[in-house]
Amino acid sequence: MPWKVIDPMDLKLQFINSWKQGCFSKTDLSQKYGISRPTVYKWLARHEQSGVYGLKEQSRSPRSCPHRTPQAILNLVIGEKLKNRKRGPRKVRAQLKRQYPGLELPAISTIAYWLKKEGLVEPRKKRLHVAPYTEPFAECRAPNDVWSMDYKGQFHLKNSLVCYPLTLSDNFSRFLLRCTALRGPRYLATKRSLAAVFREYGLPNAIRSDNGTPFAGRCIGGLSRLSIWLIQLGIIPERIEKGCPQENGRHERMHRTLKSEALDPIGRNFRDQQNKFDVFQYDYNNNRPHESLEDKTPGDYYQSSNRPYVEEPHTPEYGYEYAVRSVRNKGEIKFMGQEYFISELLIGQSVGLKETGDGLWKLQYGFYVLGSVDLRKNRVISN
Repeated sequence: MPWKVIDPMDLKLQFINSWKQGCFSKTDLSQKYGISRPTVYKWLARHEQSGVYGLKEQSRSPRSCPHRTPQAILNLVIGEKLKNRKRGPRKVRAQLKRQYPGLELPAISTIAYWLKKEGLVEPRKKRLHVAPYTEPFAECRAPNDVWSMDYKGQFHLKNSLVCYPLTLSDNFSRFLLRCTALRGPRYLATKRSLAAVFREYGLPNAIRSDNGTPFAGRCIGGLSRLSIWLIQLGIIPERIEKGCPQENGRHERMHRTLKSEALDPIGRNFRDQQNKFDVFQYDYNNNRPHESLEDKTPGDYYQSSNRPYVEEPHTPEYGYEYAVRSVRNKGEIKFMGQEYFISELLIGQSVGLKETGDGLWKLQYGFYVLGSVDLRKNRVISN
């Protein structure tokens, strides 16, 4: 036969009835019902005080908690979270620390607990593991050493037009220099946007981008009209490896925040979307603490460059050790009695050649190495 399950409340009632009969001592009750003597005293005391209701199971939670987060602090945490629901507990704590430097704040884990308890935490989507940076960014020792630029993935506005956000940031300080809503990744629009940033903040030493249009081209050295203009300004155009966005990881991480906060909801038109980008840019630079910056903001670290923008840059110059050749109207140069095709983008420009070995000459446009000329095989080798 199956075991009969005895309800705990029925057991307690039998215990009380046995005690009322007066036939059992407290020791006898302890042995009969298999409970300890302190439990006997507890049940009898509760029944005497509250009757049958005193025998019901009671909450075991403590009546007071001296380490509980004060309600005033909890209100500040919830209020800061409601200002920007996209920010997590670390950012909330850092922002409150900036606003109230003398206030003792709870730990990040405690803030996370309360935000989750108040229903203010959105479940995060599971993401695939992202490979670590392949470059240590050792050259980013100060603001304007290296900037990053890219086109954030295009999307349709509410008026059905396609928007291509052009973003530009400083790798050292994470300062977002520009986020512009454009109609496409075109050379002239990109150049105008970059020129506006250069006039406001000066010139960086290098700009890192991917291999897409208009940042790079298929000709020698990956040149494009935009990269030629950057070289003329004295800016090194760096290109990450194809299919390796992690090499521009700091900029890509900013894109994730941009998508979360500036594209929800999407703007009605270009003007409306640009207003959203401007609000995001100000908030990202001045109000949003960054963990890698010791919970300070990018605006606390960034300083404008001391290299001014030149509206009409000079053509590259070469030293005495270079053989200088002008690119002809079909994109070729004549060197050592032979013609070598370079690029139609450099028509009218001068390139420099410097001997590096037996029959090998390094080919440069200004400081930028395009490749080399192999006199033995009469061909140009792209860098």
